[in-house]
Parts: sequence; C-alpha cells; structure tokens
Amino acid sequence: MSAAWVGATIGAAFAGGLLLAVTGWARSRRPALHDRVAPYVRDVLPTLPVTTGRGPSATAITRWAADQLGELLGGTESVRRRLDRLDGSLTVEGFRMRQLRWAGLGLAAGILVALAIWARRPAAPLALLALCIAAGAVGALACDQDLTSRVTRRERRMAEELPALTDLLAIAVAAGESPTAALRRVVGRARGDLADELSRVVGEIHSGSTVIDAFDALSARTGVASIARFAEGLAVAVERGTPIVEVLHAQTADVREAARRDLIESGGRREVLMMIPVVFLILPVTIVFAFYPGLVGLSLTSGH
Repeated sequence: MSAAWVGATIGAAFAGGLLLAVTGWARSRRPALHDRVAPYVRDVLPTLPVTTGRGPSATAITRWAADQLGELLGGTESVRRRLDRLDGSLTVEGFRMRQLRWAGLGLAAGILVALAIWARRPAAPLALLALCIAAGAVGALACDQDLTSRVTRRERRMAEELPALTDLLAIAVAAGESPTAALRRVVGRARGDLADELSRVVGEIHSGSTVIDAFDALSARTGVASIARFAEGLAVAVERGTPIVEVLHAQTADVREAARRDLIESGGRREVLMMIPVVFLILPVTIVFAFYPGLVGLSLTSGH
C-alpha cells in the first residue's frame, strides 16, 4: 500500500467523521417533533424507535454502536450490578455510550501512533491495523476498570461512614423516634456516600415499600459485607420487634472491631513492604559505609 493510498484513506475517514459530526450537531439543534415527544411516551411504548422521517439520527447510530459494543464485551448483568452499587444514576445504556467514547479515544490514539510509525518507517498495514484495534479495545476495557475502581472507592468510604451513622440512628431511636423518622432525620443532616444510599432507602419507603423491603433491597445491592449485615439486622429487628437500639449498638461494635482488624492486617502488609527499601537500599548503603574505610586502609597498606 503506497503512501498516497494511506493518505487518501485517512482523509476520507476524517471527512466522513466530520460530516457525521456536523450532521448530528445540526439535527440536535432543531429536533423533530418525533424526537421531542418520544421521551414522554417511552414508558407506554418501550419499543418506540428513536428515528425520524429523515432517516436514523446520530443518537440512534451511536446507541446502535454502543449496543454492539455491549454484545461484543458481554457482562451486561455485571455492569448493571456495579452501576447499582455505584449510585444508580447511570444506566447500562449510558455506560455503554461512555465506554464507546473511551474506545473511540483509544482508537484515535492508536491511529496517531500508527501514523507516527508509518512516517518513520513503513510497516505492514495489517500490523498497524491490529495496533489500532488493540488500542480501541484497551480504551473500552479501561472504562470498565474505571467503573470497578469507582465502585470500590465508594464502598470503602461507605464502610468508613457506617459506625457514625449507626450511632446517630441509635441516638434518634433511643430518643423515641420510629426507625423511619430516625432514618429520615439522620439522612437529612448527614453527608456522604452512605447517606446518599440511605436516602434511596427513604425514597423507596416513601414510594410505598415497607421498611423491611427497603432494607432488604439495600442488603441485596450493596457489596460491603458490614452494610449488608446492618441492613439485614435492622430489617429483622423491625420485623420481629427486637429492640432496635441494642441491634444498632451491636452493629456499631462489630463494624469498629472489623475496622480494627483490617487496620492491623493492613499494617502487617505494610510492614512486609517496608522491608523492600530496608533490604535493597538502606542495608547495602550501611554495608558500604562499614566496609569502605577498611578497604581503603587495606589498599593503602598494600601500596606501601
């Protein structure tokens, strides 16, 4: 493949992408009546296509590409569960769109690297194409890994916030408030990821769910064992009439004991990691300082 053909192909791809971007922008500026009405009847007609009389819109094309990416990668149920554990504000379709953008950025980076390689020394076109595809796949997988990392960080913060919120709930219930009123009072004054999660519980209760069902849902969707035990214990206490204050105090003690054990285990792991600079950096320097003067003395003696 000559350089002229490569340049023509890249120019055609760039022109096509620019044409799609301009067309999508023009249509988004003046949406058709169908596109304005469709979101309000989606719950009545869930299979209503997102198209207009002028042909498929740019949004429909992007959604189709995102669906194809989801089918290629699989794991839709895993993605849905992680999104629910995150905060439930992003749908699977929205995540696939975001993943498609990350894959596009990776593909663009791969194309730039391939062009740089081709400019320095012409290489096999198939190898450069494989490089571009691999860069796009890395972008898609990086987006999935970013979601997992965000979920892990959020759940770590929730586990740290649990003892304080549990104590506040115990104080409110001991003051004579019902579990629902105490939960509403604590959520209204607390800030954090766990407070946001408990806000979802309050919203479910206000929507008609019972306290037991709302806490069972929290236990099912969370990935933190301590929060799952807290939700299950509170649901059982409400169902069987067990004194809730004692349950909350027991939950707080268990969480703090688990946090103390995790801290001790983390310290033990850090102690092993601290041996690396000691063995490979500090100890060799100490040996050099201890034996170097003797070596210098021996060399001076042997010289005389």
